[in-house]
Amino acid sequence: MESKTDSIKMFFFPFVGGGHQIPMIDTARVFAAHGAMSTILTTPSNALHFQKSITRDQQSCLPITIHLLTTTVDITDTDMSAGPMIDTSILLEPLREFLLQHPPDCIVVDMFHRWANDVIDELKIPRIFFTGNGCFPRCVHENISRHAVLDNLSSDSEPFIVPGLPDKIEMTRSQLPIFARNPSQFPDRLRQMEGKSFGTVINSFYDLEPAYADYIINVLGKKAWLVGPVSLCNISVKDKTERGKQPTVDEQSCLNWLNSKKPNSVIYVSFGSLARLPPEQLCEIAYGLEASEQSFIWVVGKVLNSSKKEEVGGDQNWLPNGFEERMKETNKGLILRGWAPQLLILEHAAVGGFVTHCGWNSTLEGVCAGVPMVTWPLTAEQFSNEKLITNVLGIGVQVGSREWWSWNGEWKQVVGRERVELAVKKLMTRSEEAEEMRRRVKHIAGNARRAIKEGGTSYADIDALIQELKANRFTSQV
Repeated sequence: MESKTDSIKMFFFPFVGGGHQIPMIDTARVFAAHGAMSTILTTPSNALHFQKSITRDQQSCLPITIHLLTTTVDITDTDMSAGPMIDTSILLEPLREFLLQHPPDCIVVDMFHRWANDVIDELKIPRIFFTGNGCFPRCVHENISRHAVLDNLSSDSEPFIVPGLPDKIEMTRSQLPIFARNPSQFPDRLRQMEGKSFGTVINSFYDLEPAYADYIINVLGKKAWLVGPVSLCNISVKDKTERGKQPTVDEQSCLNWLNSKKPNSVIYVSFGSLARLPPEQLCEIAYGLEASEQSFIWVVGKVLNSSKKEEVGGDQNWLPNGFEERMKETNKGLILRGWAPQLLILEHAAVGGFVTHCGWNSTLEGVCAGVPMVTWPLTAEQFSNEKLITNVLGIGVQVGSREWWSWNGEWKQVVGRERVELAVKKLMTRSEEAEEMRRRVKHIAGNARRAIKEGGTSYADIDALIQELKANRFTSQV
């Protein structure tokens, strides 16, 4: 065992939103398990989301701590749904002061702390970039911004081939983020921030997307380490239950319901922590699930009243008349409101499919659980992730979502109940195609678990980064 003076000292500075905060906390825990002295820099209210898991790690003698950056006003995110544009620059001075007093060997910084990079670079501290997504969507974004000519398209719905990729990937302009539709008009701040960094840690594993991991390093020239899937550091039931936030449902009653179901007979439906679906879309999902005649668990978040742009919390008037009563009576569906223990649900033997928004965390969690997916992308890089799931890996069915949604904007496209029913049936009804998808994803799940163990690719990349930081420390001292 290394002495504390020999150990690498790493700081982790996660964003406040759950989709980025959760994987960086897991990343800090993974590096601590490899002997790095890991310190998570966060605010008092956000520390409450993961304090218990860190305390358990400390009780297991892992070298991990939390340092609170305090200000006159705390940045709160009580429901783990902070959007990417939230300004966290109030933390600038507390961060600068702590780094001056306790300089680390490196600091891992989330991409949404846009202001932090200049402060860290000014102090000459090695800065490691964290985007929260995988290799494939990054390659898609880079090649569209560098090589695609979108001006010649007749409409936003006309397909085009993303140039230069190892696979034939077809997109439409309507599936791209607004800023990516006219890339010349928007400076690529992301590329600039990454270019000055020590490198990038990626929550992925080589066997999931080998051609794109190679493309990132060899063609795009990025310095990167694939260190995931980091969610697999959650081994205990408590870690899986409390990951991100305390569930609003009794996890035991949820598991008891699943225990009453046959293997691979339940489809799990969740759109992540950020999505706000309007009542009319939720109504179509309800009708589609009922018509599919499949058992389901459906996690419903807040509801968007699109006419007033207000979130409707706890209002159940969007449900079809008698729907919830019928589901309880027939024991066909379980409707959860709020935060759910997603890892526990996905890993249950009864769950045989996952209707997902294709967020990178959910994508990896579905893969690691060996569960094929119905893909329903909404925003961010999710349309690219859908192409990886369905076109490259062949482990999913598209519901037919075509319109990129700005997370706080108007809802553009309602997917009808017929398409929901069709996609769910295609995934869950026994067929040669469905069985092949299931076989593929089970194989990938095995590769994911091997990647993080000694001798695996992610295990080796974590150790390689630690060794490189040690070498950099030695060079800096000379």
